[in-house]
Amino acid sequence: MSEELIKDFLNQYDYDIRKSHDARWIDQKCTMDVISLIADCILEHTKSDYKKEFAVGDIWHSPYTIDNVQEIFRKPNPEHAAQNEYDKWFGQPIKLLGYSKILNCETRSGRNYYTVGNREVLEYISIRERNAFLFLCLYIEKVLRDSDIYYLFEAFFDAPGKNTFLSMKKGFSDFTIKYTPINGEVECNRIFIKVLNPLACKYRKFGTVKGSMSKDIITQDMLMYNQKNWRDLYSEKPKEKTREEYEATLKPDNKMADYKIQKAKKIVRQYNDVYRDGKSEVYEERHMLDLASQIHHIFPVSEHPEIADYLENLIALTPTQHFVYAHPENNTKYINKEYQYQCLIAKAGTIKENLTDEKLNPIYNFEDFMNVLNTGLNTDKFKDITFMDFNTVLQTIECFY
Repeated sequence: MSEELIKDFLNQYDYDIRKSHDARWIDQKCTMDVISLIADCILEHTKSDYKKEFAVGDIWHSPYTIDNVQEIFRKPNPEHAAQNEYDKWFGQPIKLLGYSKILNCETRSGRNYYTVGNREVLEYISIRERNAFLFLCLYIEKVLRDSDIYYLFEAFFDAPGKNTFLSMKKGFSDFTIKYTPINGEVECNRIFIKVLNPLACKYRKFGTVKGSMSKDIITQDMLMYNQKNWRDLYSEKPKEKTREEYEATLKPDNKMADYKIQKAKKIVRQYNDVYRDGKSEVYEERHMLDLASQIHHIFPVSEHPEIADYLENLIALTPTQHFVYAHPENNTKYINKEYQYQCLIAKAGTIKENLTDEKLNPIYNFEDFMNVLNTGLNTDKFKDITFMDFNTVLQTIECFY
């Protein structure tokens, strides 16, 4: 899904806060990583039942959610934690998804019940945190424009300084108090952070830190609920340590890595089952009738953990292709380079088809594929390839095998 398609979705609706008087269109817990995870949890809970109704408690009591939230975000088991804590942590992002119309919301006896309104957008948000970030930025800007207060933020971005910052902050607070049930500046300021900083990151501008104008340009890592990105941790490995020694110090953050890898495999498997009838991505006549039950890392996790959760590094294979051809003699620590080449060529074909066929749900990203190739092949030859120039991609891959 491109930026234009997200805009097309948002443009269907009027998000004017002066009309809705809804203060919870965004809130403190609405960070890109939390929203992406909760979108995945909702999809896991509803499965293929598009009309399945759920409340906030149904999502945070589900086994899938308990396993991932407890491990990744260091939260206590929701079966034993105070309900108020989880109502906020899940309720706020779900409320955002409801206000944006990704979810349908119906209130009965003072309780909100939801169904999935736009599964395509929800799936897009669930795939990558960056997708959630893009949606969040476009959504925030649309709400501000519909509410006719975006000019406050534009003035600050155009001329960042103490005066424009304070004017923007006070203007947002005054607006929120006037048109919503919130009646205090403290609460307004907590929400203000979640409104300003994603936009500041998108446009590479200053934002806010601890109530004041930031000293530096806002970056994506500053927007995360779990601010330390696990890929950054891998990139910071001291040269004198082996990867195994360094990984031993990262165990808490490895939970995020494990979750993202399993989620990526799930997405590739589901896509392959729906759009390719479960067949192998590497076409071989002798395996035409075999189902591709295995999701294989083209560049292995042990060598390249930083791209382990990229969909573009995963390929659906039959068991024979996986354990005999890709990993000779079922040795998963060994990669057959000749078969790795075949996998890359096949994956390029899958990605091209996914990004060019309008009938398919786009899950892949061309730039991410170039990053996978540069990382896995230890080169920078793919970084300057023209967008969607798959002929040059194939020719360049050829040079390494």
